[in-house]
Amino acid sequence: VSVFSVGGQFRLGGAKGQYKYKRGKSGEEVVQDNLDELCQGQPGSEYFRLTTDGDCREVVRCDKAAVGLRLASVKCPSGLGFDLERQTCDWKANVKNCDRLSKPRLVKPNFDTVEPVCPDGQLQCGNGECIDRSLFCDSQPDCGDGSDENACSVDEDPNGAPLCDPTQCLLPDCFCSVDGTSAPGVGSGRLEISNIPQMITFTFNGAVNDENNRVYDKLFHEERINPNGCTAKGTFFVSHKYTNYSAVQDLHRKGHEIGVFSITNDEDPKYWTEGSYDNWLAEMAGARLIIERFANITDGTVVGVRAPYLRIGGNEQFNMMADQFFAYDSTITASLASVPLWPYTLHYRMPHKCHGNSQNCPSKSHPIWEMPINELDRREDPEFDENLTGCHLVSSCSNIYHKDQFRQLLQHNFERHYSTNKAPLSLSFDPSWLISNKGFADVVDDWMDHVLATYNDVYFVTELQVIQWMQNPTGTQSLRDFQEWKDKCAVKGQPFCSLPNPCPLTTRELPGETIRLHTCIECPKNYPWIQDPTGDGFSF
Repeated sequence: VSVFSVGGQFRLGGAKGQYKYKRGKSGEEVVQDNLDELCQGQPGSEYFRLTTDGDCREVVRCDKAAVGLRLASVKCPSGLGFDLERQTCDWKANVKNCDRLSKPRLVKPNFDTVEPVCPDGQLQCGNGECIDRSLFCDSQPDCGDGSDENACSVDEDPNGAPLCDPTQCLLPDCFCSVDGTSAPGVGSGRLEISNIPQMITFTFNGAVNDENNRVYDKLFHEERINPNGCTAKGTFFVSHKYTNYSAVQDLHRKGHEIGVFSITNDEDPKYWTEGSYDNWLAEMAGARLIIERFANITDGTVVGVRAPYLRIGGNEQFNMMADQFFAYDSTITASLASVPLWPYTLHYRMPHKCHGNSQNCPSKSHPIWEMPINELDRREDPEFDENLTGCHLVSSCSNIYHKDQFRQLLQHNFERHYSTNKAPLSLSFDPSWLISNKGFADVVDDWMDHVLATYNDVYFVTELQVIQWMQNPTGTQSLRDFQEWKDKCAVKGQPFCSLPNPCPLTTRELPGETIRLHTCIECPKNYPWIQDPTGDGFSF
């Protein structure tokens, strides 16, 4: 990123789609008044183009630095273009807005007026019209200019969830703290930070197949025992295509948690962030139906959701989850901070910024747990290295190339959590990353051995087990008898079926494709997909 000042007479949206300017005497010095004009109404974090001429690679943003207003510029590498909607570089062929200078500006309502301009119980639209407060942010445009649906972020929604009130938000059903860093049970006289467990959750996203199942067998073998005598457990957010459901059934038999990651795994970010209630219902409730049927999971434990590409679906996603009795979401990331966040329920406003470009966090109150993904500190030497942005998935830490770097990443972030507030450490992986980086699975294997041999208060548990502990905070000295963690404590024995049915199936929804569905139950007629999750055939 370079910073420069551009000078001269700006004219917004010139004839050829460009901001007109002429160079000042010193080449790239700017007349400040025109820079003010250029940056008026531009969010400081949002990049835009100065011109639509050229190769779509260069963008700038208005940076309010200590020395005054200036432009910070970014240039994408050759072959890529800058996508204004997603605010990121992508392959040029994927960028559809090279002919635009900036993201379109939506008309905003007038919430901040010097004097009240509407009767009690009403708010003013952008066009001056007054409508009932309750009509704002209800997914239906009621203002003539649609502005009642344009200020609905967590911080803007006039009907949004209230700020945390610990006197009203009580366990086991509700948990919040003002800044999100407080541990449950601590401060009430029951527990101290020193005697609560450090929980570590390994979560894996995507299809479960024979190749990554070998990695799971390596990490979660029968001899890897938590301090309470039960085996280490993980959580698997399963996407549908290419998943071996007999392997999912065996993971569940051993006590691991199965969650949903969607049916289609659609690559369009807007499909998720702007998805309708029905979209989320079909994708996530449909995925649960497929898992429960073809992995034969009948105990009602598939209650967790993670969205593909960690794209949050706002209130629509969480309304669907509440209606369908999902217990928690694990999609929202929390930016790297000195003290990590504990999970919280969404009865009250989320205690941190909605992190990431174009994300759509829920603004309203929902009876759902959020298991935030605390970003990891990826600096090799945190004492001396420059500040780097955190990474949410372990597999997205792009500066980790070698086994010793990977080991340092795991240990340093463990110590960050263990030495502060013992917030659960979420280690989230794309399993293909562990497979393609030779020796990385061995690093995790050795590190888990090291942690369990060194500490008597560290537990490798599922997301659901974290919630169970938070609902009933219990000191480490009593965890050996903590009943909620005793279910499927140390499972032995053989898989339900060693030779699953390798059903070769088709569906009209995926023309030309034949996909194998491995399951211990009878083969369905069609390959299950979003309009036909049971595979029994379309019902028109």
